[in-house]
Formats: sequence, structure tokens, C-alpha cells
Amino acid sequence: MSISRKGRQMNVIDKIQKDQMDKIIAERSIPDFSAGDTIKVDVKIVEGDKERIQAFEGLCIARSGGGLNESFTVRKISYGEGVERIFPIFSPKIAGITVLKKGKVRRAKLYYLRDRRGKSARIVEKIQVSKRDTKAQVEKPTAEEVAEDTTT
Repeated sequence: MSISRKGRQMNVIDKIQKDQMDKIIAERSIPDFSAGDTIKVDVKIVEGDKERIQAFEGLCIARSGGGLNESFTVRKISYGEGVERIFPIFSPKIAGITVLKKGKVRRAKLYYLRDRRGKSARIVEKIQVSKRDTKAQVEKPTAEEVAEDTTT
């Protein structure tokens, strides 16, 4: 009996990958982020017998792959030199991922930023306004409040 990937039954490899993904998701939450977002990745670094956490903060320029093999590329400028690191999302070396800013981009891969410097390399921040916020700003004063303001 062979189990095909396209069949209804889950492949043995898919089951193992799903178990590993669930195990890592239970340890830490993975935020929803995409290319153009400024993120901070806390990386576990082992030096001798000591383990410490080092932050790598930069712009996510790409996400690729799927499932357990999904990864993302983070680019930052360090001392005038561009540094890129590729992190697997489900890596045990990652202690946490924090989204600092959401970027407004129209591409899935931002490799063109490698050639840009200064203002042309900036990404506009995406500002999300919820309906609750707009209602609070638009509230009109009552007739009594208006009458009090005109009498004083």
C-alpha cells in the first residue's frame, strides 16, 4: 500500500514535519510578518559552555519556502556595510521574533534594496486604522456641550 502525497492520507514525512512545527510553535509564538517589515530576531548563541541571546534587527526582504523548510531573509546596515542573514522560521536557534514596524511594499522580494543607499532605500510604514479608532475621533458633541461652550 503506497501513500501518495496527493491522496487523502498524510504522508509520513508530512506528519513528522507537522509534529516538529507544533513543538516549536508551543515553545514560542511566530508573529505574522512579511517582506518590508522591520523585525528583531533574537538568536541563541553558544560560546563555550555559555549560551546568550543576541538580537539581529533589520528589514525582512524575503520569505521563501513552506512548511518546516520556510525561511526569511533579514537585511541590516552595520557600520556602513550591508549584512544579510537567512533564518529558518522553525529553527531552535531562534529565541523569538518581534515585529517592530509594518512596511508598505508591493513586492514579495525586496532584493532591489541591495543596490540602494540612503533615502531611496527607505520603506514607508503601513499605518492601520481600525473602525473603533475612527468612531472615537468622529464623535460629535451633544447639544448641551455646544450650549455650554457658546455661553462661556
